[in-house]
Amino acid sequence: MAIFDYFGGLCIVIVIIQLLRIVFPWLYENFLGPCVLGCRVKLSAMGEWAVVTGATEGIGKAYANELAKNGLKVILISRSLSKLEAVAKEIETKHGSETRVIEADFTGGPEVYAKIEKLILGLEIGVLVNNVGMSYAHPEHFLAIQDKEKFLGDLISCNIVSVTGMCRLVMPGMVERKRGVVINIASLSAKIPNPLLTVYAATKAFVDKMSEDLQTEYRKDRIVIQSVLPGFVATNMSKIKRPTWLAPSAERYVQCALRRLGIAGHTTGYYPHALMKLVIDTMAFFAPTTTRRLILSQLTNIRKRAIRKSTDKVT
Repeated sequence: MAIFDYFGGLCIVIVIIQLLRIVFPWLYENFLGPCVLGCRVKLSAMGEWAVVTGATEGIGKAYANELAKNGLKVILISRSLSKLEAVAKEIETKHGSETRVIEADFTGGPEVYAKIEKLILGLEIGVLVNNVGMSYAHPEHFLAIQDKEKFLGDLISCNIVSVTGMCRLVMPGMVERKRGVVINIASLSAKIPNPLLTVYAATKAFVDKMSEDLQTEYRKDRIVIQSVLPGFVATNMSKIKRPTWLAPSAERYVQCALRRLGIAGHTTGYYPHALMKLVIDTMAFFAPTTTRRLILSQLTNIRKRAIRKSTDKVT
């Protein structure tokens, strides 16, 4: 009987250790780290300039403003010149930071990166935020996506090729100087079931995986590479108009996410999003098939509402 008691006690100890391995890092990332320590990276010491892609609205624009507030000059990259100029003027007025703008459509080919490379040549870039991205107009079955070939090609170019291309351009200078920060904006969809947004979620999983392995490769060069996985944020892409506790404004979200820089290599960036992921992960652990079906049902309803709205507009 004693031997069974021994093994029973050992099993309990192992379970407790495993739980602590999950709970302590989660608490550190979401409470102790950001609330007590704050951002552990002095952004202004990384270099003179920051580069932000997809910088004219939402999360990208919020990052550009926060980096300017931290004393960096900012290069804004997006496809709309008029919007770029408006954001540049706003940043210069609010923060007194120098800005430059580069008009670039990341659904294009190699010529996009040749143009950017020429315009950033010789600049000391200390921070790169790979934010540019695109998603579906609404949740949709893979085979029912309209104009599949073009759309999926554009999606992969914008969400995957942009990250690899910008890292290729900017990181050599960081490695040479032995300092720098790369923030890659992935998505919570990379970590949870996301049927009907399948290819979008897969592109964001690529961003998260690339960030993790790049950090392993370049930690010795003192480069900080972070994957940020936001859930709902009130932006044009999400079509959420009013900020809520679960879907904060882009400004609020970025302020929270930056507090985790140097603390977490992967982060949802915002405590309620971490809580949402924890709930979904727990459900998936106990009932994976049911969890996937529930999410599919929710996204199917969103799809139906979106199609109904578009039909009403036409009629």
